[in-house]
Order: sequence, then structure tokens, then C-alpha cells
Amino acid sequence: MTEIFADLHNHTTASDGDFPPGDLVARAAGMGIKVIGVTDHDTLDGLESALDAGKKEGIEVFPGVEISVRFKRAFFTGTLHVLTYFSNTLLNDSGFVKRFRALLAQGRGEALVRARIEKINEVFGPGGESALLSRELTFEDIAAYSDNASRRHFAMALDEKLGISDKDTITQIIGNDSPAYLPSGVDLDQVKGFLKTEPVVGVLAHPAAGSYPGEGHYKEVLPPVETVARLLPEMLDAGVKGLEVHYPGHSPEHKVLLLDWAQKYDLLVTGGSDCHDEVNRPLGVIGAGEQEFMRLKQEVLCAEKKSR
Repeated sequence: MTEIFADLHNHTTASDGDFPPGDLVARAAGMGIKVIGVTDHDTLDGLESALDAGKKEGIEVFPGVEISVRFKRAFFTGTLHVLTYFSNTLLNDSGFVKRFRALLAQGRGEALVRARIEKINEVFGPGGESALLSRELTFEDIAAYSDNASRRHFAMALDEKLGISDKDTITQIIGNDSPAYLPSGVDLDQVKGFLKTEPVVGVLAHPAAGSYPGEGHYKEVLPPVETVARLLPEMLDAGVKGLEVHYPGHSPEHKVLLLDWAQKYDLLVTGGSDCHDEVNRPLGVIGAGEQEFMRLKQEVLCAEKKSR
């Protein structure tokens, strides 16, 4: 494992993490981590609180957003994730924030949640084609957890509100291969337009986690690395400039593969814990070394400078 100078991939209560932004930052500072990346799913909402906490705790907070990019192809229906980093000064740029939020709004939100619920009930509800639910899933079941619902919130609702605790059954209902699955995220063409025109740096998140051997919280419904390899040229063409190589759900063999990709395409190398909670997906597990982080930071600063 590389030395954790910067843990660049983490989530807060602004999306589907258990820790408020200030708590996450304080925990990172207590671990001696020098840089903490706050990269909630498809939202900027936790960043100002995180940056304020960083000043208080004496730790650098590196802002970003984990953008969901949706695909519906013959060989893959689902999402890839792009960690999109930028200078903290851009949070004071109302135009940038407005454009970013407009992009993100196309990938999640109430409309997607309601559409997913309708499809799940159609297929797995009491009167559905493959009845597995004791009652229909409701919007309120999901909204009770978050205004920015993710797959995790659907899994929690199925378990805690409908009494379905078997992981295989939950995956059957909400996994990528489910007949009820509707991918979240923004179309790649829209993400490409953003990455190409805005002062941000995109890094492909956990490229090989979908091929993690055995069970694990990091695997979830991510595509296998062979699928990512097929989509990689399109991601690079869209403006992605880096790979998250150091990741808890990457085997040593896959890490070697990703480092080869990074060298071949001259890509940034990053890393992060993908923290969501204290037990299953904790903070401070893995991250980027100082040189890797400084190369990323320089790219972010150059992007900002060019936009002035």
C-alpha cells in the first residue's frame, strides 16, 4: 500500500456517507492525513462545510464531486464514476456552481427515484412479474434516508422497511442485471462537454473494483475491468485525465494493470478509501502519495489558471 498522504475519495451525509462533512475532516486530521478529498455523489452541498472544518483542523480539504456517468450499451447497462476535482476558489464562482449543479441535476433526483420505484414495483411488487416484495416500495421509503438517493439507500429500504435481508435477493432487485434496473447518471456526451470546457480535472474512479475477487462492499454493482477497458478510450476522449489506482477494492494484479494504463496514456494516478462509514467502508484505508497528489493539484491549478 502506498503511503497515505492524501485520501482523495470520501463521502459525507451530503450524499450517502454516515459522517457530516466536518466530522469526516476532523477524523482525517486525527489520523495524520495531510489532504482529505471530499467527493460526494453528484452534489456540491457538503464542500463549504468541509472547507471550513479544514481551516479549523489544519488539514487541506481537496474538493470534488463523484459524477455518475450512465451507459446503456449492448455489453453494459450501468454507470461509471468520474471523480471531478477543482480549486476551492471556484465555489465562490456563482456561474461555475450553477453550471455544475445543472449538469448534476440531470443524473439523479426525485424523478429518477420515482422511475426506479415504479419499475421495481412493476417487476418485483406483489402483483409483479417476479413477485418478491410483501408490499409495493414507496417514494417515502427512500426519501426517509436521503434527498440524494443512491443504490445504498434502496438496499437499506429493502432491508429495513420491507424485511429483505438476503444480499443476493437485494442484488436481484436493484443490481445492474435486474430487469428493473435504471442507471443513474449523466450521459457521457454531457460530461464530456463539462470536462472539456470547465476548469476541472476528471479521474476515473475504482476502475477495477467490479472484478474484485470474492465478496466485498467495494464491489457492489460495478462493471468488471474488461468492460471498463472497452469504455476507457471513450472516457479519455471525454477528457478524463487520471485513474484511481490505489483503492481498497483493487487486487494487486489489477493495480499493476491500472498502473500500466496510466503509463501508456500518461494519466494521473490517485487513490482514496471511498469512505462511507466507520466499519464497512472506513476512512484512512488507502490513498495517494505526496508526489501523486502534487501532480493532481498542479493539474487542477493549471486548469483554473487557464479559465481566467
